[in-house]
Amino acid sequence: MKTLATALTLLLAVTPQVHAQQNKPQALAGTDRIHFEPSYAPVESGKWSGKRLADGQPDVEGHWSNTVANHNNWTDPQGGIPGDPAPPRKPLGTREERAPSRVTDPADGQVPFQPWAKAAQEDFLKNFHNPTKPQYIEPLARCAPAGVPKSFIWHGYEIRQFPGYVVFLFNSGTRIIHLDGKPHLPANIKLWNADSRGHWEGNTLVVDVTNNNSKALFGRTGEFASENVHITERYIFSNDGQRYNYVATFDDPTVYTRPWTATIPAKRRTAKDAVDGWHYEVASNRAGKQQVIERDERICTENNIGFGHVAVTAPPR
Repeated sequence: MKTLATALTLLLAVTPQVHAQQNKPQALAGTDRIHFEPSYAPVESGKWSGKRLADGQPDVEGHWSNTVANHNNWTDPQGGIPGDPAPPRKPLGTREERAPSRVTDPADGQVPFQPWAKAAQEDFLKNFHNPTKPQYIEPLARCAPAGVPKSFIWHGYEIRQFPGYVVFLFNSGTRIIHLDGKPHLPANIKLWNADSRGHWEGNTLVVDVTNNNSKALFGRTGEFASENVHITERYIFSNDGQRYNYVATFDDPTVYTRPWTATIPAKRRTAKDAVDGWHYEVASNRAGKQQVIERDERICTENNIGFGHVAVTAPPR
């Protein structure tokens, strides 16, 4: 049985996500961090001129990953976890030199929490590095699904498309977006990856997200929503099929003082890219003469380790 201290060690041992600078890693002087330049290049909604699938959907199938850091810090992606007594990596430069907040509205880059919610977020962060209670351990460390929106900043992922569906294969679970017009699930059903109903508007996949159990935090800094959150997502794909911006508006009057918007840029990974343990963690196999690129199966995805497994103490003897 793992102790709380072991859980924390495992959580902090995860390699922080790297960023993208012409797709080639570059060692940062004075650290062992791999550095990639962040990119918030705008992608405008409009017509789709790229390849389409047989059912008419824009063809966006493939392997993707975000380009600006992992889930260490929601509003300062390259700043590390505040208060870390032994940071495994140094923050990248000054705040002005680092990537901007994922919060793109309001302009100050902060989640517009109500006072009680801000206090709860700060309480989690204060106890994160010495979690004396299970609620201070980030759920993803216990093999819970990463949820919405954290799945998009936790390792790379694959998008697959089927008639009436878009499917995201994350290494912490699977998310299905229904395009068939069926209504949302009953309000009393709450899911880790929520309930998603979408449609295409040109190059943009617009998704209405409800039924979120909101147990998954946004990052190790503890930002969160409640079960009442309503999320409107826009996946805006470039017509060359090489990148997209995830732009999501969060509306939850029980937690926030106003709706707010997050932006997460992503780029496609292909066989031309070097396989790594973060953005593009795939295996290249061959089926006859055809090369097959597959995502590795992971313990959490395969449910080979129980939720809570690393958050319990050894029984008394």
